[in-house]
Amino acid sequence: MRRGHAWIWVWWAVLCGCAAPVGVKRIDPAEVHRELTANVLTRGVPSANAQQVLTRLGLAASYRRQPDVALAALHEGLAPTGDEDRLFALAELSFHHAERDGERRWYAASAVYAWAFLFPGDAGTRPGRADPRTRLAFNLYNRALTAGMTEWRDGRLIPGSDVVELPFGQLALETPSTDLYWAGRRLQRFVPAAEFSVRGLSNRYRRSGIGAPLAANFDFEDGDDVSGIDRWVDDGGIVPLTVVVRLPGARSLLTGGDLVGRLELYTSDVTDTIEIDGNPVPLEFELSSAVAHTLSEKELWDFSLRGFFSGGYELEDADHQLRMIYPWTPGRIPVVLVHGTASNPATWAELVNELMNDTRLASRIQLWLFQYNTGNPILYSSGILREQLSEAVAELDPEGRDAALQRMVVIGHSQGGLLTRMTATDSGSAFWDHIFDEPPEDFDLEPETREILERSIFVEPLPFVSRVIFISTPHRGSYLAAFRLANIVSSLVKLPTRLAGLSVQLVTLDDDGLALRRMQRLPTSVDNMRPGNGYLEVLDTLPIVPEIRAHSIIPVKGEAPPDGQSDGVVRYESAHLEGVESEKIIYHSEHSTQGTPQAILEVKRILLEELAGVTEAPPERQDEGPGASREPQDEGPGAP
Repeated sequence: MRRGHAWIWVWWAVLCGCAAPVGVKRIDPAEVHRELTANVLTRGVPSANAQQVLTRLGLAASYRRQPDVALAALHEGLAPTGDEDRLFALAELSFHHAERDGERRWYAASAVYAWAFLFPGDAGTRPGRADPRTRLAFNLYNRALTAGMTEWRDGRLIPGSDVVELPFGQLALETPSTDLYWAGRRLQRFVPAAEFSVRGLSNRYRRSGIGAPLAANFDFEDGDDVSGIDRWVDDGGIVPLTVVVRLPGARSLLTGGDLVGRLELYTSDVTDTIEIDGNPVPLEFELSSAVAHTLSEKELWDFSLRGFFSGGYELEDADHQLRMIYPWTPGRIPVVLVHGTASNPATWAELVNELMNDTRLASRIQLWLFQYNTGNPILYSSGILREQLSEAVAELDPEGRDAALQRMVVIGHSQGGLLTRMTATDSGSAFWDHIFDEPPEDFDLEPETREILERSIFVEPLPFVSRVIFISTPHRGSYLAAFRLANIVSSLVKLPTRLAGLSVQLVTLDDDGLALRRMQRLPTSVDNMRPGNGYLEVLDTLPIVPEIRAHSIIPVKGEAPPDGQSDGVVRYESAHLEGVESEKIIYHSEHSTQGTPQAILEVKRILLEELAGVTEAPPERQDEGPGASREPQDEGPGAP
């Protein structure tokens, strides 16, 4: 009997197989996560949610053989309302099929299904924020837009109405009927931000939301009217935009086959949310690629050395060395960035990228850049900075109604810190008395020469500056400027024509040699930053005015304490300034510390402290006619 029982068990095992058909085994949790989260955008395969729908409806094999037939069956089975599982599967599977088939209509269908899933209106229930399909549906919609619902020709949007073919019908798509403008410039050469790679920035940011991020050039063209306050915006960069195709009632219209939509464009300086079905929805923006593109222009980097050795290079006759990254927006504090010697505004790229992508700051500050010939005398350059800041504030807000504009923060690196200090100092006649033995009224000067002298030498604090931040600033000079090589470098600096003419006039008028007894020639910035230079000696006697708060960020190469150390260019004792509200020492760092995480965090801390004091509601921006408007002339919603 026992042998018989054994044969029975063998027979039963063969009949049933060697293992149970259902079971589990332990594997790496990371593999489980990859299996559960894989989708068409991350691994090129439909997600588990989409595959589950196909399996439940018996369409899995059909989708593998004839995906268009399976998708048609899925669509035909859609209920008039609800049916969220099927709707999501249609969105992802349509995108998956489009990636393999390449037909525009399947991308368009994916976008339509994704919109209907996310915003069903009265015909369904919006998915919850914790539903993993929600974020994927946003991404499917965003990615499908540029491939399936927007038409570009030579980099421009096709104006007027368009008809987008869908696998189950048509979409009548209305697009802006005129060229689009931003800061008075015609937008052109639209490119999806996904087509850019970014180099030189530590972080690439993308604000998640609805819409496909784009980038567009806004070069000045003949016929463009860049006037009024928009002339302060820099030319030649790119503007980040987001395109949205609004599909009202898409869910309820799906079963009928024909839909209507409107293409809308938004810029991040105008809004970061839109309203859909009565609810605010964040827009998706890609800002880092715009920063990298704008600050990577070859001409900008070429300027660094040319602008140092040739004081008149490109900027001598420029009306505006102060430039804005975005058009002025009332209620936002200006943050002015002033670069250092033999440098250019691109050296602020890391800081600009971090500030523009910090949600606590981005909508409450506006970034301005000051570009100047760094070989010129510091008093001369600082005079231009103060004059142009004053001109901008007076032009932007002539009635002084914008409280935020009166709380400007100026940040200077290296020599730029010395220019920054000139916005917060009252010199009286101290600089003049050090150079000249006679009062200015005793000199018979040409009007332009007198204007340059008085603007540069008689320094008054700017009433709209609230804080200044000094980074690696040689308040008492740089020891490198004392080296013999620095004398050679200084001798190679060619001052601009207007300064050369000023020197000739002064020498001609000074017959007895008394007026210029303290100055053999007009100094360069290298001369000004030599320890013991007369400019620095006078500056050291002038405190920051009490109504302006000052902060120092000082790098040193070694460890604590900072005394006796340097950043390779400036010693701590030169960068240290008594009476500042805060002093941040960055250890193990070199002179160009403005892009380090520690410096950026300190700048953010200071800006947040300043923003805490802005409580008044901002006035509305007053555009001065069509050329100054950021909106296209058809005044359609969502235009930049």
